[in-house]
Amino acid sequence: MEILVNAGFPPLHRRFIQYYPTNEKPLRAYEVRCLRNDENANSSISGPLRMELEGHQNKEILPESFHSSIRGQPNLKQNDIWKLFRDAQQNIIYLNKQRLAAVEELNKAQKEKRVLMDRIEQLELGTQATIAKGALPKSTKLSIFCELLLRIDSMVLTGLISTVEASDLRRVVMDDKVIVGDVFCCIEQKRDAELLAELRQWSDKSKRNAFHIVHICTEMAPVAAVGPLASYVTGLSCALQRKGNLAEVIMPKYASLDLKQVKGLRKIEAEFYSFFNGHWHANRIWTGVVYGIGITFIEPVSHSELFNRERIYGYPDDFERFTYFSRASLDYILKSGKQPDVLHIHNWQTAIIGPLFWDIFVNQGLGSTRILFTCHGFDSQCLEQPEKLAICGLDSSRLHRPDRLQDNIRKHLINILKGGVVYSNKVVVMSSIHSKSRIIHSLSHGLESTLSIHKDKLLIAPYGFNATIWDPSKDKFLPARYSAEDIKGKAICKVALMQHLGLPGLASTAVVGCLYPEVLDVDLGKLKSAVWLASRKGAQFIFMGASKIPTLTTALASFQKELKDQNVRFINKLDEALSHLIFAGSDIMLCPSFHDPVLQVPLKAIKYGAAPVAMTFNNDGLSSMERDFERTRSSKYILSVFANMTLGQALDQFKNDQAQWNRKIKDAMSKDFSWGAECYDVHTAAYTSIKSL
Repeated sequence: MEILVNAGFPPLHRRFIQYYPTNEKPLRAYEVRCLRNDENANSSISGPLRMELEGHQNKEILPESFHSSIRGQPNLKQNDIWKLFRDAQQNIIYLNKQRLAAVEELNKAQKEKRVLMDRIEQLELGTQATIAKGALPKSTKLSIFCELLLRIDSMVLTGLISTVEASDLRRVVMDDKVIVGDVFCCIEQKRDAELLAELRQWSDKSKRNAFHIVHICTEMAPVAAVGPLASYVTGLSCALQRKGNLAEVIMPKYASLDLKQVKGLRKIEAEFYSFFNGHWHANRIWTGVVYGIGITFIEPVSHSELFNRERIYGYPDDFERFTYFSRASLDYILKSGKQPDVLHIHNWQTAIIGPLFWDIFVNQGLGSTRILFTCHGFDSQCLEQPEKLAICGLDSSRLHRPDRLQDNIRKHLINILKGGVVYSNKVVVMSSIHSKSRIIHSLSHGLESTLSIHKDKLLIAPYGFNATIWDPSKDKFLPARYSAEDIKGKAICKVALMQHLGLPGLASTAVVGCLYPEVLDVDLGKLKSAVWLASRKGAQFIFMGASKIPTLTTALASFQKELKDQNVRFINKLDEALSHLIFAGSDIMLCPSFHDPVLQVPLKAIKYGAAPVAMTFNNDGLSSMERDFERTRSSKYILSVFANMTLGQALDQFKNDQAQWNRKIKDAMSKDFSWGAECYDVHTAAYTSIKSL
């Protein structure tokens, strides 16, 4: 008979003992189990032992009984039996220790659970108390604040209050922005008359300290986004409001608007009229809130064809379309009684507001308002015949002059973008790397003389990114979160990225990511050579992007086909979740340019602990720019640390000097390049400056 002492014990505690009884038929062996009186296995040895063996009817066997039961078996040594018994005892003791440890862990977990449940109960009681007091989340308060201001606009348009009273009420609301959400928490269910009565009771004539900014623009993310203007308007407006200012947006009501993110969208049951082409035309007003920012849509009634189109830009009558909108925006501001500190206009599409404001509107109750003009580039300027100015009520004979709207090269035409520069109190040019002098002398597209004359009011601001979405310490798309203070999670993200894309190699392998835009102005031949050489050294590459340009799509497909390599992956679409993981899992990010206003790859790469490296394979004049002090703080830092580093140099430093690499990456991650950083500072400095004029 063979007795197996197993019972789930560790291998070192297992023993086999050969036992042959007097009869020839061997007995069937069973597993020895240590049982308690209550039939539960693997307990302590305090109770009688029981051994389950065929032919013993599971009788209780004490050590002495057990010894007697086998005394008549001549072939079995007594010492072996006692060894078996001692082994069983050791296994029982071992399991008992394990049980006690498990009980201790269970008690500890139950204690922690009780503490957690008590904490949850306290939080729930606190939440109920907060709700009982009428307090609301911060985001809800901000939405109520914006909706309240838009309702005041509605009261003016419907004739319920005068423009003077509306101005006073707006000032009151702005002064008490912190508590306004708690006081007016149910405004959607109230008629304008009820709401007005409450506003009048609550009104105190406190002095306004914050800025009131009205953006008149043609894009705003995510409602209507084509280029960098959309994210800029949203990002700057959110930053302004987080710092206690009021930002509003006025836009055309395009047929192609994405209204999913617009809260409280409502049509004001009153029309207002605006001047266009010798007549006054009716317009509908729609209001809502986007990310806590009040937004007003202007919809022409008799000229609905102006914005009821598939695209936002690119039509022969774009000048007429956006001139109608610009004039209608000013007429609406006048009608609603708004008196903002600054009218913030953008690109050539709303640049005509500059001369319209100073020639027609400034003396109609807007004497304290000033104009800030933002330009995202001087390559699109809109040249038109001078007589077309009459459609919005302007006098071409006064404006078709060299110091006003006359184009610097084609003298017989007017330049709308130039008018925005001339007729604004300050001009902000958006650029992540270029200096003021380089913009004036190399990137002005014929406006060099105009910008030189007005250079004292010219400011340069860097682009930013949305830090509420792009932050590795809060990123919902990452398997592990990390920051400059604790960067361990980046290694986890890197392994997850490699596994997701099936890339071979270890975590020490250099991973190079690349997110390219729809338009890629890069020498693909040089890029292919650089990638091939780096891949031979073990670097791994991930390319992600999609282009609607047929020639670029064909070129990229050929590039992908020629560069078949186990260390290279192509993702021919933009995937939001994967793009976050690429930034987090990459050590280096290839950037089409350091001036990237759309994808903002260099800024996001730095935030996520990846070194941005330019794909241009030359210095592009960046070395000489380092001596130019008329650049932004962020551009000085980025260009001095990363601009002159080639892909090969970056890979060598990553491989050979990890300590220096980590110091550089952590220092870069600690910098703030979001919309609320330097971009906000430049704009508030501009607002402050023009308010004192």
